Amino acid sequence: MYPGPTIYAREEDTVVVKVSNLTPYNISIHLHGVRQRLTCWFDGPAYITQCPIQAGQSFKYRFTLLNQRGTLFWHAHISWLRATVHGPLIIYPKQGVGYPFEPPVEEHYWLRDVQGLDRHVKESGGGPPGSDAYTLNGLLGPLHNCSRDDVYIINVTKGKNYLLRIINAALNMEHFFMVANHTMTVVETDGEYTKPFKT
Repeated sequence: MYPGPTIYAREEDTVVVKVSNLTPYNISIHLHGVRQRLTCWFDGPAYITQCPIQAGQSFKYRFTLLNQRGTLFWHAHISWLRATVHGPLIIYPKQGVGYPFEPPVEEHYWLRDVQGLDRHVKESGGGPPGSDAYTLNGLLGPLHNCSRDDVYIINVTKGKNYLLRIINAALNMEHFFMVANHTMTVVETDGEYTKPFKT
């Protein structure tokens, strides 16, 4: 399942996630950016902090979200599966605690056979091919041979704040992000509030 379900929680919540492996491959889940205090065996790297979940088996991850809030994500952590099985992890502030910035009026947040990509890499002896373009919620944007219908659009009202939760779930690639004709204020990165800065 990719992208997988969103996990919603609050700071200081204890989260329990049952993973049922319905694939023919061994798998483990890494909660990217979650501080595993006294729960390192739930961190997910297969053969490092845990044995992988075998095909047809299940495993329960249990962890507490301490001093973190914002946007993280979870993903498989074995072989090329880490590029297929993933989903958002949204951590809201503790109950009764607001954002340290003006509250947003809205919050906003594809598919490739990476097992086939893995076979291609092994057969060719080379590295994985680069990408000519990336998507935003599966839409390419106004690039070569693309139409304006392929642009991801969020309708906004002037003077209102919108929280964009940006997750780079790419495999070993960094991305740069902007919104055309708008300024953005960065307020959080990797589960930590930042001093707000405009871009």
